[in-house]
Amino acid sequence: MINQRQKIICTTCFYRCSLAEGQVGQCRARSNKNGNIVPLNYGKLTSLSLDPIEKKPLFLFYPGSMILSVGSFGCNLHCPFCQNASISQVGNDTATEYVLPEALAQKAAALARYGNIGVAFTYNEPLISWEYVLDVSRLVHARGMKNVVVTSGSVNVSVLEKVLPYVDAMNIDLKGFTDNWYKKLGGNFEIVKNAITLCHSRTHVELTTLIVPPFNDSEEEMRALASWVSKIDKNIPLHITRFFPRYRMADGEPTPVATVRRLAHIANEYLLHVFTGNC
Repeated sequence: MINQRQKIICTTCFYRCSLAEGQVGQCRARSNKNGNIVPLNYGKLTSLSLDPIEKKPLFLFYPGSMILSVGSFGCNLHCPFCQNASISQVGNDTATEYVLPEALAQKAAALARYGNIGVAFTYNEPLISWEYVLDVSRLVHARGMKNVVVTSGSVNVSVLEKVLPYVDAMNIDLKGFTDNWYKKLGGNFEIVKNAITLCHSRTHVELTTLIVPPFNDSEEEMRALASWVSKIDKNIPLHITRFFPRYRMADGEPTPVATVRRLAHIANEYLLHVFTGNC
């Protein structure tokens, strides 16, 4: 008989949520069910789209190709500017379609005639349901296709070690370069830096930094960020993008184009591939 009061630690991310039977974690997508931590969003898709690979954004990984992009619900960060808040900041009561791993891999293969190279896990935080990512990725690889993960990098090394053997490319959000900014977003700066370092040693990695004035738009911060990335590898691509009013920051102003270009110029002093995608 299950002890309803016994709590189980979820080890997926830095929150290490202690969950009693039926309780849901910070991510809104992992729960204690019958004494086990399980992903409530396993196979439950909110989004399915055939996108250009550059939209992930990945500019130096099979440029010109398409990729089947899938999303679910939930995220372990709480960014007030999230452009996908309608799926990332909701829970198990949101509308979804259940898609088995085999069915998703088959759909990816069927779309190869349209230039599809595989599956991209994106839109919400895919690694809070790493079990689904792993199960699908194995099947996608078995078909000779590619797997992409678009993530905040806010998960523990144990999760990355499980999925990385099946991941061909990642775009990791490096949301800024200060502890204070990550704390505002409910994140952990050191966890993300560790994730970037580890993932770069195993697969193709590109980074994205969204510039949100006045929180992370200083020249000093961009210099520190780009310098740190260059010490890992100056060939790592960095996408510097504009903030547009969204979610809880809907009353803000878009990032000035001049700000993004100025920061990109600084990043170019350290890195060989700096992109300003929406400027």
